[in-house]
Amino acid sequence: MMKKLTSLLLSAALMISLLACGAFAAKTESGVRIAGLKGPTTMGLVNLLDMERSGKASQHYDLQLYGAADEIVPKLIKGELDMAAIPANLAATLYQKTNGGIQVMAVNTLGVLYVVEKGDSVHSFADLKGRTILSTGKGTTPEYVLRYLLTKNGLDPDKDVKIEYYSEASEVTAQMAASKKDAIAVLPQPYVTAAQLKDSSLRVVLDLTKEWNKVCDTQLITGVTVVRTEYAKENPDIVANFLRDYEKSIKAAQTDIAGTAALCEETGVVAKKAIAQKALPQCNIVYRVGDEMKADVNAYLKVLYDASPAAVGGKLPDANFYYTKATPGQVFWKSVQRSFQ
Repeated sequence: MMKKLTSLLLSAALMISLLACGAFAAKTESGVRIAGLKGPTTMGLVNLLDMERSGKASQHYDLQLYGAADEIVPKLIKGELDMAAIPANLAATLYQKTNGGIQVMAVNTLGVLYVVEKGDSVHSFADLKGRTILSTGKGTTPEYVLRYLLTKNGLDPDKDVKIEYYSEASEVTAQMAASKKDAIAVLPQPYVTAAQLKDSSLRVVLDLTKEWNKVCDTQLITGVTVVRTEYAKENPDIVANFLRDYEKSIKAAQTDIAGTAALCEETGVVAKKAIAQKALPQCNIVYRVGDEMKADVNAYLKVLYDASPAAVGGKLPDANFYYTKATPGQVFWKSVQRSFQ
């Protein structure tokens, strides 16, 4: 009798597991909706598409590309997106605006910003005094990093320099190309590489990651990957599978440079494979989650907050800003629940 009962329980468990797997596949067929920006913060995501085509991804991914972060924000707020790769300080601001509506799952990109010049007049921050600097990213990482570093180097960002902002980095590179000489810009990779391939006279004069490290003991962070809090609570199994797939995608971006570069061109994340291939090693693409992520992001946001509270939405985010992985039990039972939906 006991053997029969044990056999029945095992059979039931197996059936539930199989039903859960089948239901999970059906549930995610429409795809996890992920937004990314053209450039480095999305370069680590593109291998998800190759994984899916080869049958190695755990679920379908709908990767949507945007030219500016302010295009992503309303879609996240309305629930039209599930996840997004966005600037770290924007994530903090959005967390405040939505009363905890999003959470950071991972750091995806470290420092990628450079000051470039068409000429040979800038060799230090002091040489920027009285100059016009072209830049992208108003209200996001490029603006706050530049302002912070100018201040730390004794320059007033509002008086000693003139900063002209453009909505996309491609507009900045076009302005640089049209300039005859002495034009200065703040650009992220891979746009630095793209601009140099078009104009060999363009030179990198300041690596802002190195300049940051001279005046600050925290990690410079460009991008993070966020999830809607409600979505994460309702779909712990989908989020868990995404993080496993995402880690593999990031690893591929770090090791398979040529393959990732081809995908960057295919998706439009970077205009040309040759640009992406040359730029990838300088893009500092990473996968940091858990306590390491929390420590790095918190320290970085604290630096921005001390410089300008508005940079992070007026106050530092609390502990709920950081996504905590669901337990294996939560993931399993959510999958079981799907089998009966």
